[in-house]
Amino acid sequence: MTSAAIKLDRVSKTFDGRVLAVDSVTLDIAAGEFFSLLGPSGCGKTTSLRMIAGFEHPDSGRVHVGGNDITDLPVHRRDMGMVFQSYALFPHRTVAENVAFGLRMREVPKPEIERRVAAALAQVALTGFETRKPGQLSGGQQQRVALARALVVEPPVLLCDEPLGALDRKLRQQMQFELKELQKRLGVTLVFVTHDQEEALAMSDRIAVMNRGKVEQVGTPTEIYERPRTRFVADFIGEINILEVGSSLTALRPEKIRLVAPAGARLAGTVETANYLGGSTLLRVRPATGPSMLVRETHAGERASRMPGDAVGLAWNDTDTVSLEG
Repeated sequence: MTSAAIKLDRVSKTFDGRVLAVDSVTLDIAAGEFFSLLGPSGCGKTTSLRMIAGFEHPDSGRVHVGGNDITDLPVHRRDMGMVFQSYALFPHRTVAENVAFGLRMREVPKPEIERRVAAALAQVALTGFETRKPGQLSGGQQQRVALARALVVEPPVLLCDEPLGALDRKLRQQMQFELKELQKRLGVTLVFVTHDQEEALAMSDRIAVMNRGKVEQVGTPTEIYERPRTRFVADFIGEINILEVGSSLTALRPEKIRLVAPAGARLAGTVETANYLGGSTLLRVRPATGPSMLVRETHAGERASRMPGDAVGLAWNDTDTVSLEG
């Protein structure tokens, strides 16, 4: 399977003449990359994906794939695979018929269809399920069928619009791993839309964090988490403490803070809440002055002894803080 680079060049999209969904977004996605569009509802991530797919036409700007300007190409000529959150399977068709649908629309010869359907189902571990209907499958199996249907046409680009959103947490984590492994094995360029921070961090080569139609930051998962550039990114990705020093803002992750004796600590305070999370406890500590601080205390096997009302001191290294733009 080949892959293709994608470029959004200052694309904008307005709905109803007044709702600016995407505001002059520029993105460069490398061939073979697992690239996530991450952000809250209404940030423009799905609209951006739909402009790549051709379901929406930008009001301004251009879309390039593989070095070609495809802005004005209709959906059926863009040679892309797409997986929706709803899966959009035909309930009256078998698994094999669902997977073969795109090939039949392309008038691929029947022997070639049978070969490619078998190969696609093998890729998603569904060999032997050819004659079942979608209603006879679990949610995870239906998701695999939708993925096989998108991959069977051997597209250079695969677009996924929150495809794991309908799955329970454990199955979702399993499918995250399987989708990432499949993408790496095939080498396809995959653009993945999600509002789940953990999902984006776990799966992506790079992430674009979007807010109000704009891209706030693009980077690797490590860069996005460890070195957020703006207050929005810092707030949106995991837990964070925002420290105001004069007119400047500094971000500090809860796991970077150490619990020490109150005497001589940077801050001393009282534990307000202690939420046990298995491998760690998330504490909210109220200093004598200023806002509460989140502290993640890790422990091995047994619950930490810090309880609400305990006096604690907080310490951290200057190198663990990040200056924010605003």
